[in-house]
Amino acid sequence: MKKILVTGGAGFIGSCLVKSLVGSSGEVVVFDNLERGSIDRLNSIKDQIEIINGDIRDTKEVEKAVKGSDVIYHLAAVNGTENFYKHPKKVLEVGLKGILNIMDASLKHNIENIVVASSAEVYQTPLKIPTPEEEMLKIPNPLEERYSYGASKIASELVAFNWAREGNCVQVFRPHNIYGPNMGWKHVIPSLINKIIQIKKDGKTDLNILGNGLQTRAFCYVDDLINGLHIMQSKGARNELFHIGTQEEISIKKLVEVISELMEIKVKIITSKAPKGETEKRCPDISKIRKLGYSPKFSIKDGLKMTIKWYLDNPFYLNKNKLL
Repeated sequence: MKKILVTGGAGFIGSCLVKSLVGSSGEVVVFDNLERGSIDRLNSIKDQIEIINGDIRDTKEVEKAVKGSDVIYHLAAVNGTENFYKHPKKVLEVGLKGILNIMDASLKHNIENIVVASSAEVYQTPLKIPTPEEEMLKIPNPLEERYSYGASKIASELVAFNWAREGNCVQVFRPHNIYGPNMGWKHVIPSLINKIIQIKKDGKTDLNILGNGLQTRAFCYVDDLINGLHIMQSKGARNELFHIGTQEEISIKKLVEVISELMEIKVKIITSKAPKGETEKRCPDISKIRKLGYSPKFSIKDGLKMTIKWYLDNPFYLNKNKLL
C-alpha cells in the first residue's frame, strides 16, 4: 500500500485534496501544525487517515513524517493577502524552511514523486494575459511586504527543481485564485460574503472594497483544482510545472455584483485606494494542462452558489472562525 503525505493537509486546499485521496489504495497522512488549518475540515474522514501535528519548519519532525512515503504533496504555507502584509517574516520562514526540509528529507529517503504548490504570486504583475508558464518571475521591490509570499514560492520552485537534479522527481503547480466552501474569512470571496451578510444585518447598502474594482482575476472553484492536480500527477511530465485554474476572467466589481445578486441583497460599492503592490490583472494560460485532459467544469456563478450556501449554512464561522 502506498503512503501519501500531504503537508498543510488541514488547510483549505489541502483538506480537499486529502478527501479526494482517501480510498485511492493508499495510506493518507496529513502533516499540519493546525495553527491556521482546522481539524474540523477532516472530521468526515479522520478515521481513515493519519494526522501528524507537526511544524514544517522542524527538520526532525519533517524527516520522520517523510520516511516511507511514496508520494508527497507539499502544500504547507502561510497565505492570504493580509498575512503577506502583517506577517512577512513568518510567510518567508514557513515557505523557505518548509521546502528545504521537504526536499532534503526526500533526497535522504529516496522519495521519487513530489508535488509542490507554488502560486500565481510568482508573477506579481504579469506582462502577458492570459499568462503562460514561461512568464518571467519577479520581485519588484524587496522592501515591499506583500512580496514575501511570492518570493517564498519562487524560492520553492528553484529548490524543488534543483534538488530534483540529485534524484527526486517533482511537479510544481501554480494555482490561480482558488475558492470554495470553508476557506476561512481572509480571502476576497468569503470576505465579500461576510460584508454582505453584515450589510443586511445593519440595514445598510454601502460595501467598501480595496481599489477601484476594475482589477480582474480568474477564480477557480476548488473541485476543479483538485481534478487538475490528479490529472497532472498521473499524466503530466516529471520535473515540470503547470498552471491550474480557469480563464474565466472577472472584475472585482462584477464579482461583488454577482455575489450580492445570488444573495439577493442590494449593495452600493464604495471604492478606495488600492493597497501597495496590487496586481491589476491575473488570468492563467491553461493550455498546457488542457493537453493532458483538464477542463474546468464550474463557472464562477456555479462555484459561488455552493460557496455562499456553505457560509450561510455555517453561522458559527461568521463570528468565531479563527482561520487566517
